[in-house]
Amino acid sequence: MDRIRAMQVFTEVAERGSLTDAGKAMDISRAMVSRYLESLESWLGVRVLHRTTRRVSLTDAGAEALQRCRQVLDLTLDVEAAAGARSAAPSGKLRITTSNSFAQAHLAAAVSDFLKAHPRTQVELIVLERAVNLVEERIDLAVRISNQLDDTLVARRIASCRSALCAAPSYLAEHAAPKTPEQLRTHRCLTHAHVGRTEWRLQRDGQTIKVPVSGPLQSNEVAVTRQAALEGLGIAMLPTYFASDDLAQGRLVRVLPAYEPETLGIHAVYLSRQHQPPLLRAMLDFLAERWSGAVAPWDGVVKGRKTKARS
Repeated sequence: MDRIRAMQVFTEVAERGSLTDAGKAMDISRAMVSRYLESLESWLGVRVLHRTTRRVSLTDAGAEALQRCRQVLDLTLDVEAAAGARSAAPSGKLRITTSNSFAQAHLAAAVSDFLKAHPRTQVELIVLERAVNLVEERIDLAVRISNQLDDTLVARRIASCRSALCAAPSYLAEHAAPKTPEQLRTHRCLTHAHVGRTEWRLQRDGQTIKVPVSGPLQSNEVAVTRQAALEGLGIAMLPTYFASDDLAQGRLVRVLPAYEPETLGIHAVYLSRQHQPPLLRAMLDFLAERWSGAVAPWDGVVKGRKTKARS
């Protein structure tokens, strides 16, 4: 683990006398505080803290180490200030993760543009259909689409994820389009394995309607659901970031357009607000600016008609 970061955590714990309070001050979890302390003790080869369920206190070796750590941290700040004065351009490497569909649709292009603008940077883009452990898998930044996030992590909302009920013209030619949400019960619905698996929540005029749904296909991958919808297999709930072109070109048609599925947040998730590397800050600001606004870029126009902005 980062030794400088471990020293910062150690000094914070020593000053506050509590792992929990230090974690809150540094915007990291208590578990992360413990890991940094264990890493520091392993590196130094001594125990720096006496820990009980009620309090922590410095060992003799810890008291000496604390003084040295403060000296190192002061020197580090001086070096960072001097380096920052020479070059403000971001540099280094980021490990970023997101879902396959969002990577394909938007994040890969955003990362490419960032790398072109900052030639001294590198990105390892890891595409997975699961929420990874940022610490264990050494992830600097996760782009997650959810309204339920781990409260031990820091999250910055960078865009909104709206969805649409849609089907291919071939399916609607064979099955009359539903006129009410309740009629979805009689249709073949293509569902996501983790979001709306057996129930779709639709909103209209501030009211939420819950409709049980079922059908021939469930998948944990949005690209699979989209392809099945294009093949005329049934009605799908698809994020507009992935289906906007299909809707604009008529390959898919909105079903029940007066009813909108629940809007989710697109969040940049990372470990701590404090002592962020300049590269991470630059990427966060870049993504937030790229997708800022009440209406995301992919929601701007569908069949020549602007999508109504919703908060």
